[in-house]
Amino acid sequence: LLPMHFTSRFRSITSIQHHTINENCKTNLNIFNKILSIIRLILPTINIFSSTKSVIKQTKNLSNPMFKVFSLNIALALLATSTNFSPITAFAMESSTATAAKSYLANIPEGPPDAILGIAEAFKSCTDENKVNVCVGAYRDSSGKPWILPSVRKAEERLLADPSVNKEYAPIAGDAKYVDLALGFAYGANADLSKIAGVQSLSGTGACRIGGHFLAKFVPKPEGMDKVPIYIPNPTWGNHMAIFRECGMDIRRYRYYDSSTNRLDYNGLLEDLKEAPNGSVILLHACAHNPTGCDPTMDQWKAISDLVKEKSHYVFFDSAYQGFASGDAEADASALRFFVNE
Repeated sequence: LLPMHFTSRFRSITSIQHHTINENCKTNLNIFNKILSIIRLILPTINIFSSTKSVIKQTKNLSNPMFKVFSLNIALALLATSTNFSPITAFAMESSTATAAKSYLANIPEGPPDAILGIAEAFKSCTDENKVNVCVGAYRDSSGKPWILPSVRKAEERLLADPSVNKEYAPIAGDAKYVDLALGFAYGANADLSKIAGVQSLSGTGACRIGGHFLAKFVPKPEGMDKVPIYIPNPTWGNHMAIFRECGMDIRRYRYYDSSTNRLDYNGLLEDLKEAPNGSVILLHACAHNPTGCDPTMDQWKAISDLVKEKSHYVFFDSAYQGFASGDAEADASALRFFVNE
């Protein structure tokens, strides 16, 4: 009767302590050891308790928390096989993993604040009735609320009315029909899609990350370099540097905008791309350059293309605003399509 009594008692202790495991881990282990000592006195012939307690003590000194959990699991599984004290396994496992998790999370540094969100908060707190929110590129109405394009509303209505549209799990490359339509939109209705590979991504950030990882892995590194260099315009979208750095690329800048003239620094751009090591990756904004809105003319695009070919550079086009620069989606794709044809 006594072992059954302790089984019930320990089960209730486990339940009570489950919600305060992080604060009372040491207390729980002390309770466990006391109960274990009593049981050993009552059942001296079960030597496995001794080895179990020994293993538990040894695991306290292991540096890797996974080894702690693994060792406890082995010892307490043996214990549960020989007795009715199966709740001990869950109890000890919770204690070990909770302690490890607490230590692991405590060492994670806090990330820097988002500058764009900071501007958005400043806008909300501003009391000037003439304030304008320019921190995010989006159409807004006179009251500052997002303005939904009629074409977007119409597309949503079509989707809702189409009984063939379902929520089937998408393949790893995304919805094939959507990808083909997007490629046709960017490269032209007559583009040979058999020569173009495309994948669906999570917005522009995901697209840059996938593309950057691909370039870092497969583009040959210039002689004497241990990373693939990518030349990014100065200025550019704030996330470009962080994304391509995380991809393992060597981040470099090229001149793009002359703030003294509010014009494209065309000569500086050509000079920097010419000085770049042969076979570098050049990031270009297809249209509506972010954040300046200043794009090369078609003649300037042609000269940039000639220099890229001369230097055997690789081009990465970030096309985020096709159709929003001029209002003509075909015209806004001119630079991208010209480079492809060249």
